[in-house]
Amino acid sequence: MSVAERQTRWLLYGIAALGPIILTVLLIVIFTRGTPTSRTGVSGPPPKINYAALPGLQKGKAPWPPEYGSLPDRLKPLGLSALGGEAQVLHIHMHLDIFVNGKPVVVPKFIGIDDGAFLTELHTHDSSGIMHVESPTKRVFALGQFFGVWGLRLSKRCLGGYCATRGKPLRVWVNGRRYRGDPNNLVLQAHQVIVIAYGKPPRPIPSTYDFRGL
Repeated sequence: MSVAERQTRWLLYGIAALGPIILTVLLIVIFTRGTPTSRTGVSGPPPKINYAALPGLQKGKAPWPPEYGSLPDRLKPLGLSALGGEAQVLHIHMHLDIFVNGKPVVVPKFIGIDDGAFLTELHTHDSSGIMHVESPTKRVFALGQFFGVWGLRLSKRCLGGYCATRGKPLRVWVNGRRYRGDPNNLVLQAHQVIVIAYGKPPRPIPSTYDFRGL
């Protein structure tokens, strides 16, 4: 056997011996790398939650600060968690506008962020109206869960202390189109523009938002 033949044979032996090691390394890479971030949202039916039974909901007039006192007691009924940091498996943003008799109401900062102690999957960082969904799992979230975290009553008829009458209805729009179901069951998707108006609505109804950078 020539030198070249012996070198080729040993090379093949080496490759064969390394095969299981290479396979093991590839499997480790595949199964230990982070799950890719989803920025589109998850479709499906909304979670079944008895929103009327949540403790600590604000039922007065605006403005409405984040309610933290009963927040830990609302998390389990809401199907949410007290997270130690932001999660990225599902990471989407929506914009929320609220109007009472034609006047805008601030969506406050730090909804769902309890003084740095923990944050929930649904929260705000500032008062821009941007809602953050940052979850360690891909699952459906609904608008009612956000209001439950906020600690603000929301139903098909009432927003906080404002309840619909014949002359002052409570209405919801998504991307400029009327949403006629229970707003608590509105499934959150990426880049929705959600408008809730009690009484006189704004003209025009906001239907777009610049989500660049989010």
